[in-house]
Amino acid sequence: MQTEVRHERWELAAPFVIAHETYRYADVVVATLSLDGAIGRGECTPTAFYGESVDGVTDAVRGLVARLARGEQWDRLHDTVPAGAARNAVDCAVWDLRAKQSRRRVWELIDMPAPRSVRTAQTISVGAAATQADKARAIVAADGAEALIKLKLDANDIAARVGAVRAAAPAATLVVDANESWNPALLDTVMPALHAARVAMLEQPLPVGKDAALTQIEHGVPVCADESAHVGADLDALRGRYEFVNVKLDKAGGLTEALRMTRRASALGFGLMVGCMEGTSLGMAPAMLVAGSAQFVDLDGPLLIGRDRDPGLRYERGMVAPPDAALWG
Repeated sequence: MQTEVRHERWELAAPFVIAHETYRYADVVVATLSLDGAIGRGECTPTAFYGESVDGVTDAVRGLVARLARGEQWDRLHDTVPAGAARNAVDCAVWDLRAKQSRRRVWELIDMPAPRSVRTAQTISVGAAATQADKARAIVAADGAEALIKLKLDANDIAARVGAVRAAAPAATLVVDANESWNPALLDTVMPALHAARVAMLEQPLPVGKDAALTQIEHGVPVCADESAHVGADLDALRGRYEFVNVKLDKAGGLTEALRMTRRASALGFGLMVGCMEGTSLGMAPAMLVAGSAQFVDLDGPLLIGRDRDPGLRYERGMVAPPDAALWG
């Protein structure tokens, strides 16, 4: 087996602002595995918020693919590797290689239904109410009145920002993401305004480790665990706190664990969201196998960057289509 690991930097179309950070680039790590003429690729996005760095993840991926090149089996190695971006890149590259070797699609290898086109959120980063409202109008103009909008918020001017976006997009499905930036008192105070604005779901309002307070607050809108839910083993402790969980391959450490996590979420009665970090279509493509089970899909990473891979995923009027084999899987 031949292997390649490289870091790529993709400039975002505009700075992307969330509650605790501003992103100007998507720094991704790509693993490539080549065997007997078949080539498999996987992409991950190291996340500093989770203690990851580009150099650290690149080194970890190099170490893992070197073990595969020496003949170790991924099925045996997978569960010994920590969840996170490095395992994601390798896991997705292995699945892609298996598909290319067998000349079948990954979903056929897993014996699951073929993915279908789904509506994906478009994300509005943190900003002034008027600016966020203008961006909502642009999304509706591009995707149609029933667009899916994900609104990033910090702890400031919550009701005003949500109200402005709802007025600008009266028929859109609206999801709010606070990225851990609120406290219980603030959440309790603003929940009626979120309900009045017909917010469909609220992502991770409280910090990880502080979310037990959710059991004491009336949920005027459903609440989704993001930073609190990385892998399937995290979910049992979240019952009674959240109604939804957000599955991201970079958190879970690849498609293998994302599928496990999806099954566990269903068994425990959680609704499902599928999300992403900033990245290209190569990073989004494997998540399409989970998206068909999700009530909310947020795979707009390629729409945030100034350009994408060719071929990439096809986005049209708010919908994203399954990947062609030339891209992944």
